[in-house]
Amino acid sequence: MDKQEVVELLRKAPLFSRLSKKGLEAVVKSATEKTFSAGETVLQEGESGVGFYQILEGSAQVMRGDAELARLGPGDFFGELAVLDGEPRTADVVALEDTTCLVLTRWAMKSIIPAHPNVALGMLEELARRLRESNRALS
Repeated sequence: MDKQEVVELLRKAPLFSRLSKKGLEAVVKSATEKTFSAGETVLQEGESGVGFYQILEGSAQVMRGDAELARLGPGDFFGELAVLDGEPRTADVVALEDTTCLVLTRWAMKSIIPAHPNVALGMLEELARRLRESNRALS
């Protein structure tokens, strides 16, 4: 995927939708792309977390034990909690097919947020949405 395609995909994601083109390009410049094979574990519950992942192509499954928590596709992201607090991962994420992610380290995100605070607002809104979904599922 070329840089402009990545910028356009990020523009559609709630987390980055408020950023200018210049801001989106700064995010892409700070990130790396990583591809995972079908069946490969991207993140493992309990491991230390230093990165944020946004799916560019492919799909992944979020698991805790034998329970599927979510299925993710292009534009979806995961790993945001570890970027915020540096704590261990709360679930496994497994690629369901060959999957390419944009990966931002915690340090890269911490440099992007002061320059583009709307990224933090987008993260908070998405965290609130996910918390509400979890609360509904438990009710």
